Amino acid sequence: MKSESIFSPMDRIYIRDLRLACTIGVNDWEREILQTVQIDLDLEMDLAAAGKRDDLNLTADYKALRDRIETIVAGSRFFLIEALAARIADACLGEPVVHRVRVRVEKPGALRAARTVGVEIVRERESGTGDQDSPPGPPVSGPGGAP
Repeated sequence: MKSESIFSPMDRIYIRDLRLACTIGVNDWEREILQTVQIDLDLEMDLAAAGKRDDLNLTADYKALRDRIETIVAGSRFFLIEALAARIADACLGEPVVHRVRVRVEKPGALRAARTVGVEIVRERESGTGDQDSPPGPPVSGPGGAP
């Protein structure tokens, strides 16, 4: 018998083309400017009760989540978009109803002759817990783990 994730198929709330400015990058000049990142999110959860009862408390409040992500990005001093994506995923999984999240972070103009470069990660709530293994907040070390 084929094994399937308990989270599939799931209902989904999505946010597309969230464009925010932050300090991000490994080059010295990138540490001195604000750059635009573009973020897409897919939040997987059961929306049946929220749809049936028309109750915001039974779903993810995407405005509040957007505000939380704006705060994370505005305070970003990450070197890698991978780290920013992981921190955003942790914030999304902080919503009790979210079971799984797909985060795409793009950095337009990062490569000459390419419109954009980006990462896409998928994180799933650990069974029985809301705990994630990524530490909160910006990194405490530089590229390659150097302080």
